[in-house]
Amino acid sequence: MPRCDPRDEVARCFRADGGRTVATLSRVLGDIDLAEDALQEAYVTALERWPRDGFPTRPSAWILTTARNAAIDRLRRERTGREKAQRAILLERALRAEDALEDDAVTAIPDDRLGLIFACCHPALSVESRIALTLRTLAGLTTEEIADAFLVAHVTMAQRLVRVKRKIRETRIPFEVPAPERLPQRLDDVCTVLYLIFNEGYAATSGDRVVRRELCDEAIRLCRVLATLMPAEPEVLGLLALMLYADSRRDARVAPDGSLVLLAEQDRDRWNREQIAQANAALDEAGRHRVLGPYQLQARIARVHSVATCATDVDWWTIVDLYERLEAVQPSPVIALNRAVALGYARGPAAALAVLDALPRRDLDGYQFFHIARADALKRLGRAGEAVAAYEAALALTQNAAQQRHLRSLIASAGHPPGAQEALGPNLER
Repeated sequence: MPRCDPRDEVARCFRADGGRTVATLSRVLGDIDLAEDALQEAYVTALERWPRDGFPTRPSAWILTTARNAAIDRLRRERTGREKAQRAILLERALRAEDALEDDAVTAIPDDRLGLIFACCHPALSVESRIALTLRTLAGLTTEEIADAFLVAHVTMAQRLVRVKRKIRETRIPFEVPAPERLPQRLDDVCTVLYLIFNEGYAATSGDRVVRRELCDEAIRLCRVLATLMPAEPEVLGLLALMLYADSRRDARVAPDGSLVLLAEQDRDRWNREQIAQANAALDEAGRHRVLGPYQLQARIARVHSVATCATDVDWWTIVDLYERLEAVQPSPVIALNRAVALGYARGPAAALAVLDALPRRDLDGYQFFHIARADALKRLGRAGEAVAAYEAALALTQNAAQQRHLRSLIASAGHPPGAQEALGPNLER
């Protein structure tokens, strides 16, 4: 392995494999907090040993083994009661069975993460808690990022996560994929989790990158596994299609300097046509079931963009119609916001602004893309001063450095009308 800064290598392993390691440990331990603590201890140990002893051949396997040993040591130290002693004995038996696996098995078991998602989406937990916990544990999103996705206060989300992990531990909810007949009960929540994992990867809420590729890749991989488990579920296929359409534009969305490239400016020759073909096939297969749900509708919106030869060729009226149908089956302020943006490119910015200003501000004032949508409409109407104020409101809510740079450039050019661009959400550009 080439020489590099050990901190960079440990950080890379954490981003790539932290979620999978927590999933495996949680399944064995039955305790997410203990799994997370053991994982953190393993990475601290890696920072101490790798520079001295050299990088292991399989860093992920090394981290998993070290984390398991840390968990065993902690349980041994905590053998102060009968329950903990029994738990430690069961753990050691389970880990002896796990140790029979070769290092390659760390990547050969595809369902540990999916099993953790299904465990976190147990019906005994509230919907918000299920999704938030999975995003924190599996996707590695920070509490602040999850709170922003839910449009709630950071402290509220932190308290919610503490409560749900305690409930899982105390009620002994199993970390496993349920029996086939029970899968549909949790499907909506599992799809929502995968959608949000992809969404965070597609447009990172913090950091210096526009795209977190590892999250996009993992969400797509898990959705493929889910489609294999539930091949007759059209919404799973619709979600897979939606992700593939969006991810097909990955390379065209980021300039060489790391800045965001809007749809109107993207080189469509750089779109991944193989992924678009896979998305078309998944969406067509979903359509054969003749049950049209929200993910299929979003995927159909993305397909409209994928068939347009250039930005001015987009069929915005079809997109407006699809958003109206989506809002009818899944009403939300964000979907209404997307519809308003599409309407702005079909009918004009005045129509968009009228709809945007009629939306409930209490639900959207803390959402940066609401202010961006208003700013874009105001800019196209020539109301530069108001546009700058709206862009500045969005900038105050933005934690991603690349998006901050993009917003500052929009503020600087507020006197020039923008080209047509997609609206919000993973099916549309930000």
